[in-house]
Amino acid sequence: MAAADTPQPQPVLAPVRANDRLFSLDVVRGLAVLGILAVNAMSFAWPHVVSSNPPLQPGFDAGAAQGWQIMHVFFQDKMRTLFSMLFGASIFLIGGERSDKARGRLLRSRLFWLAIFGLIHGLAFWYGDILLLYAWTGVFVMLVRSWSARRLLIVGVAVNVICSALYVGLISMLAVAPPEALAGAMKSMGWIDDPAKLQEMIAPFRGDALSVTLHLMQQWLGVAPFLLVIFLPATAALMMIGMGLFKAGFLAGRSPAWIYALSVALGAGALWLIWRESAAVIAADFPFLETGRKTANTFLAPLVSLAYASALILLARFGLKLILYPLASAGRMAFTNYLTQTLIMTTIFYGGRGLGWYGQIGWPEMWMVIGAVWAAQLIWSPLWLSVFRMGPLEWGWRCLTYRRMVPIRRAAA
Repeated sequence: MAAADTPQPQPVLAPVRANDRLFSLDVVRGLAVLGILAVNAMSFAWPHVVSSNPPLQPGFDAGAAQGWQIMHVFFQDKMRTLFSMLFGASIFLIGGERSDKARGRLLRSRLFWLAIFGLIHGLAFWYGDILLLYAWTGVFVMLVRSWSARRLLIVGVAVNVICSALYVGLISMLAVAPPEALAGAMKSMGWIDDPAKLQEMIAPFRGDALSVTLHLMQQWLGVAPFLLVIFLPATAALMMIGMGLFKAGFLAGRSPAWIYALSVALGAGALWLIWRESAAVIAADFPFLETGRKTANTFLAPLVSLAYASALILLARFGLKLILYPLASAGRMAFTNYLTQTLIMTTIFYGGRGLGWYGQIGWPEMWMVIGAVWAAQLIWSPLWLSVFRMGPLEWGWRCLTYRRMVPIRRAAA
């Protein structure tokens, strides 16, 4: 047999080494995983109707309104956008081009096990799980991973704008809807203004561990189909944008500094408009249509997300990596930190699992809880990574994905 005909050994696929990781992706992911807690916190501590109608919360005063405004302006939709964009970039990083069959199989395995983690998380711990949605959406987005950056960005931005316009348009149409149609829409969107009904919704989360878990399962089974269908197009659009931005060099930290500076400026303008919108909603005492529509935030949140990413990339580029290292470490352990947030918050708030504070604290106190969790994760992430290559749940996910034990201790790497 000729030498040219000798079969060549196939490279063994393995997780990316610590030295080969992109700092820009890790530090942005760190911001996203910490910031998502600020958005989810009230959904751990109160029924979701409080998120739709904040004044329904007992004792909701000016301080609580300000706490809500900080969350809404700086975090709501921005962290989900960042997470989705980064996940889109990871689909290409793991799966490569569609012609690479080995990496394609690896990507499908990764998405399958993410879906399993999402099922467990949603059924047993928290109905607001997003992992299953990401795994499901990834099945579709992986089909376009060989598109050019330009095509990904054009299609992703177009779909995102269409989804935003449909949402805002449908809410706006309710202003001229018949009373019965408006009432039905308010109910379907989780809007109530009856304190007695709120207390009925709180009671199941103050039971024993088994009853609380069974109630969570029931809630997740009601929410999951809606998420997997309604949120699919918008999530896929953001993933395509993230993949396109990575291919273009933006998320990899390779774009010119002026592009990042322009992004920061645009994001600052968007934040100002979102702040004004939220202030008007507070001044009007959270009317249903204005609270649900949030036009500026719906359309401009991606600009704020990109501004956050740009600011972090610029800080890293100009020599502040050491200061950002704890945040980047939190990003390297994003999977562990995301699920650990659930464990901490459900232990604090759910009955039968810990303190049982469900339905008891408002925004000023909640920001103290959020800050404590942030501090803990910014401390334990670099400490853990000083000994290990990756977070414990990242390690488990990779072992399942690669179908073998991968090294976790730094000494064994």
